[in-house]
Amino acid sequence: MNALRLGISGKLFLAIFSTCMLVLITMHWGVRLSFEHGFVDYIKRGNEQRLQMLSSALAEQYEQHGNWDFLRNNDRLAFGILRSLEQNPDSSSQLPPHGWRTQFWIIDQQYRVLVGPRSPVPPEGSRQKITTSNKKVVGWVIGSPPERLTRSTDINFDQQQRRTSWLIVGLSTLVAALVTWLMARGLLAPVRRLVEGTHRLAAGNFSSRVEVGSRDELGQLAQDFNLLAGSLEKNEQMRRAFMADISHELRTPLAILRGELEAMQDGVRKLTPEALASLQMEVTTLTKLVDDLHQLSLSDAGALAYRKQQTDLVALVELVAGSFQSRFAAHSLRLTLDLPDEAPFFGDADRLMQLFTNLMENSLRYTNSGGELRVSLHQTGSRWQLRFADSAPGVEEHQLHHLFERFYRTESSRNRASGGSGLGLAICKNIAEAHDGTLSATHSDSGGLEITLDLPYLP
Repeated sequence: MNALRLGISGKLFLAIFSTCMLVLITMHWGVRLSFEHGFVDYIKRGNEQRLQMLSSALAEQYEQHGNWDFLRNNDRLAFGILRSLEQNPDSSSQLPPHGWRTQFWIIDQQYRVLVGPRSPVPPEGSRQKITTSNKKVVGWVIGSPPERLTRSTDINFDQQQRRTSWLIVGLSTLVAALVTWLMARGLLAPVRRLVEGTHRLAAGNFSSRVEVGSRDELGQLAQDFNLLAGSLEKNEQMRRAFMADISHELRTPLAILRGELEAMQDGVRKLTPEALASLQMEVTTLTKLVDDLHQLSLSDAGALAYRKQQTDLVALVELVAGSFQSRFAAHSLRLTLDLPDEAPFFGDADRLMQLFTNLMENSLRYTNSGGELRVSLHQTGSRWQLRFADSAPGVEEHQLHHLFERFYRTESSRNRASGGSGLGLAICKNIAEAHDGTLSATHSDSGGLEITLDLPYLP
C-alpha cells in the first residue's frame, strides 16, 4: 500500500497533466466536430454555387434552342457546360476548388428528368430554377444533399486531417507531460527544501536554514522557517547557559556548606556562634537564589500574578526609599529623591515596589562607600521616566547590554562577594515589560550606573 501512495510531487503532476489532457481532448473533439460540419457545409455551398451557375448557363442554351431537345438524355453536354464553367477564369474564381461533390438532376417544366442518374430525384435536395430572360421557369437543376462525404478525395482528405489531429494530440501530450514534470519539480523545490530543513530541525539541528529563492508565499514561509530555527537555536543556547549558570551558582554555597560541616565533624573547626552564623549566611544565599529563580520562572511563563489598579508612582518610590534610608546611612551612602507631586499610573503596586526594591538593593550593594543614589521621576511626552543613578564604580560599555541577562555579573566590584545572584535585573525587566514599559542602562554622570524605567503616562 505504501508503494501506491503518491507524494505531493506526483499529485501536482497528475493534477496539472490531467487538466492539460482534458483541455487537449476537448479541443480535439471540438476541432473535429467543427471540421466535419464545416467541411460538409463548405461542399454544400460550393454545390449550390455550381447549381446556380449551371442553371444560368442552361437558361441561355434553352433560349437559343427554344426547347430541351438538345439536352434530353445528353449527359455529356451537361457535364461539358459544367466543365466550361470550372475552366472559366471569371467564374471559377468564385467557386470552391475540387469540383462537383454530389449527384445532380436537370428536369424540365413538366418535372421530367433530362439529365441525371436513374435514382429518384431527392425531394429535399437543393433546387435552382432555370429562368429565361422573360422570367419564365423552364426547369430546375436539383442536387442531392451532401450529408456525408462520398468522393474518395474528400474521404482521404478527412482521414488525413484526422490522423494529423491525433498526431498533434500525441505530440501535445508529450510536451504537456514534460512541461508539467519540470513545472512540478520547480514549484516543489522550495517545499522539498522546507521538508528537509524541518526534518533536520526536528532531529535537533537548530542551525538548519533553508534558502529563500522567491518573494511569494513559499519565500515568506522559508523566511519564517529561518526565523523559527534562529529562535530555537537561541533558546537552546540560553537553556544550556542557564543550566550551566544554575549549577555554578548552586555549587559555590553548597561547597562552602559542605566544607564548613566537614571541618566541624573532623574537629578542625569548633561549633561556635560565629560558625553557625557563617552557615546561616550560606543558607540565606541559597534561599535567596531559589526565591529569585522561582520569581524569574513565574515571570517568564507569564504566571506571575499582576493585580493592576490605579496607583501613584511617587508614593511607591517614597515608600520604598523610606525603607532603605537607614541601610543607606549605615553604608555611608546618600539617597536623594527628585519627584513631582504625583505620578498617576495604572499598574500592580506590589510588583512595582518589588522592581524599585531590586534597583535600590542593587545600588546599595555595588556603590562605594561615600557615594550616592539619585532617584528622579519626570514626564516626557506621553511617558514616565524614572531614573536610578548611582555613583562609582561603573561598568564597561560593552557590559551595558548584558546587565538584564540572567546570572550576568561584571568582573568589577559588582560580583558575588556583594551577595547578588545575577537574577534581580532580569526580574525587573520582566516586571517592566508586563507594564508595557522598558528598562535600559547607561553610564551615570557621577561615574556609576544609571538605570531608566520608561512607563506609559496614564493620567
